[in-house]
Amino acid sequence: MAKVIDWLKQNDKLMFSLEITPPDRGKSVDDILSSIETMMPFDPQFINVTYHQPHVVYEEKAGVISRRPRRKKPGTVGICSAIRNRFRVEPVPHLICGGFDHFETEDALIDLNFLGIENILALRGDPPPGQPRYIPEKNGHQYAWQLVEQIAQLNRGQYIDELEDPFPTNFCIGVAAYPEKHFESPNLEKDLFYLKKKVDMGAEYIITQMFYDFRQYRTFVEKARAIGIQVPIIPGLKPLVSKKQITTIPSSFHVNIPAELVASIEEARSREQEFANGVRFLARLAEQLIDYGVPGIHVFSMGQGRAAKAFLETVFAGKR
Repeated sequence: MAKVIDWLKQNDKLMFSLEITPPDRGKSVDDILSSIETMMPFDPQFINVTYHQPHVVYEEKAGVISRRPRRKKPGTVGICSAIRNRFRVEPVPHLICGGFDHFETEDALIDLNFLGIENILALRGDPPPGQPRYIPEKNGHQYAWQLVEQIAQLNRGQYIDELEDPFPTNFCIGVAAYPEKHFESPNLEKDLFYLKKKVDMGAEYIITQMFYDFRQYRTFVEKARAIGIQVPIIPGLKPLVSKKQITTIPSSFHVNIPAELVASIEEARSREQEFANGVRFLARLAEQLIDYGVPGIHVFSMGQGRAAKAFLETVFAGKR
């Protein structure tokens, strides 16, 4: 096993990584693991596993109303263990600010350290369903840079309480970025300010939100470098392969879909043609990124194993 930053510094071939999300509560993990299996011939260096903040359910029993946090998609740590044991690939769990106070965050980091996890993607996290804006837990983190700072402190053996001869952790810290800016940010410059703060606190690499225009990534990287962000910036890509996704992806992820891609999907005469046109568009975007010299390609494959595999076959055939 190895750290993501080590692959980025030492690897002489184009790096590829995946991102998956746990199944809904009560569902089997078998479909997700089978989907990963189909993409193993492309040799992913690491696989990110998302984490989702619980939403609050209020229940009344015997006249007493109780507040119960409920997670729709549990299993992040379990899937990380399954990925390592079954595929011998390094898992990268997401760790979020939402739903944790400082002590719970420290406990989660200790658990991951004891499991031998060496890589973490540190995120603020989205608000849970039904909550219009992000609200941190009492004594929790408001911003992702604060979470990065806590992880970095633990790497130096600095726990919340003063301990005798504390053992330092050894996490490689990744963070997220938004080439089109985070939807809550007033402008890209403000977004980059907070991204630099995450890097200054200890983030070693960046994975971007999905995008569909090469120029957005290039401009974003140029602006990041101009303010002193020098860590690797890995582009994140997600296949858009159906008419439905033309509306669901922008509404869910706050990204722009180029007119060329929209037209190619809308003009398709069958679902298979929609699929093929979407894969072809993303493959061309990937080729532009590879020619630009990106450190790797990160594929958001959540629920789209077939599309991700078709994209990888188109882009990586003969390159690895």
